[in-house]
Amino acid sequence: MIRVLKAGPLTTVQDLGRPGYGHLAVPCSGAADRGALIRANRRVGNFDGAAGLEMTLSGGRFEFQAPTVIALCGAQMPATLDRIAVAADTAIRVAAGQILDVGAARLGVRGYLAVAGGIRARTVLGSRSTDLLTGLGPAPLRAADVLETDTLYALPPQPPAAAAPLQTHLVLRYCAGPRHQRFAPTALDHLRGAPYTVSPHSNRIGVRLQGAALAQPEGDEQDSEGLQPGAIQVPTSGQPLVFLYDHPVTGGYPVIGVVLAEDLSGLAQARPGSTLEFERVED
Repeated sequence: MIRVLKAGPLTTVQDLGRPGYGHLAVPCSGAADRGALIRANRRVGNFDGAAGLEMTLSGGRFEFQAPTVIALCGAQMPATLDRIAVAADTAIRVAAGQILDVGAARLGVRGYLAVAGGIRARTVLGSRSTDLLTGLGPAPLRAADVLETDTLYALPPQPPAAAAPLQTHLVLRYCAGPRHQRFAPTALDHLRGAPYTVSPHSNRIGVRLQGAALAQPEGDEQDSEGLQPGAIQVPTSGQPLVFLYDHPVTGGYPVIGVVLAEDLSGLAQARPGSTLEFERVED
């Protein structure tokens, strides 16, 4: 078991989510930086979708009550084990009674802690993930919580997933969205050519951007339609937002494009004030 001595500003249990339930108004959810969670799981011998901890902007303090193996990946968060610095992106053996301290992120937003066997939590629709939009899954961690882990799977050694470099400027590749043709050419040009800044009003639901305003299509208001992770929605302000994995399953604002899934991990690590630009790829 793991005792939470300090939870950090937002630490949640995440796996790879619960896809396929949009018809029930349930978004996919799961780790915002999927590559980082997979990499951490492989370091400790878990299967890719085992549940770990997602720590936002700052980590926490955890006491391990049994020997185990852990790994830290994702945002650059300095960590110590019994006040001795430990490296990220590697397997770390932990003895019973040792305390892990994970500090504030120096680069990136979300760090991931994987524990051999994975975090045990109640499964809802096939996932243990915390969904901030619907409230499904376990509540965000608080001090004095006690976490259990599953039995060690003892998988054969796996090559770690490639680490996506953390950057302060991103290029997000996107395909045309379902309402792309309704936008004026000027709006499309702005999306492709103007730099945007990540707003502090961003979270696991979506990343809000500040920059060139995109004029909404003229004509009748459209009906709500389905959304997916990566959808670039344009509200009445004209400031686009890109949905992450806790997104609403429907929306009434037009979607001008959809960011490729491979680029969402980098976006999930973009701090407020980071800049990005969009690059259209073939549909």
